[in-house]
Amino acid sequence: MGASALSCRDREVVGSRRRRDGRAGYCARVLLVGNVDRPEEKLATMRKTSVTVVGWLLILAGIVALILPGPGLLLLLAGLVVLSQEYEWAECRVEPVKEKAFDVARAGVASYPRIALSALGGAAVVAVGVWWSLDPEIPEVGPLGPSLPLGGWPTGSSIVLSGLVALGLLVYSVTRFRGEANEDAASGARQSQ
Repeated sequence: MGASALSCRDREVVGSRRRRDGRAGYCARVLLVGNVDRPEEKLATMRKTSVTVVGWLLILAGIVALILPGPGLLLLLAGLVVLSQEYEWAECRVEPVKEKAFDVARAGVASYPRIALSALGGAAVVAVGVWWSLDPEIPEVGPLGPSLPLGGWPTGSSIVLSGLVALGLLVYSVTRFRGEANEDAASGARQSQ
């Protein structure tokens, strides 16, 4: 009996596939006609939809954060990790983005001047957010003025949050990657003796 002769309720696993890395893949449930009738199929559909929406929102936020202040590569990585739960193409891209994000974080804390500049940058973003939330009057310059565009506490608090996230990521990077550098230097000094 072919797959088309089965009713919606009888159709279970119609096909399976292998992942590119050779591991056994997951079985795909295929419904050829009708609505999803069983509760587990509804849950699977709801899960896939929510994973897709959350993953793409994180990727879009990461793209925006690449331009604006914020952890762009880390948000892209988070979006890919979420999408990799349901999509093989996303799983293939997680590792390269993770390596690039960690390389950038490692380079950002490679020296004390970089750490100091990063801390000043994060503090400046927090200060701009506080200033923006006060919605001060500014001189009229072209289409801008006498008040800030999107001024007020909603925009100011999101800018402050971006600065705090940047400072938190700086602390994480210093504790993770400067510790590696100190261990490497100590092991190199021991080997030269």
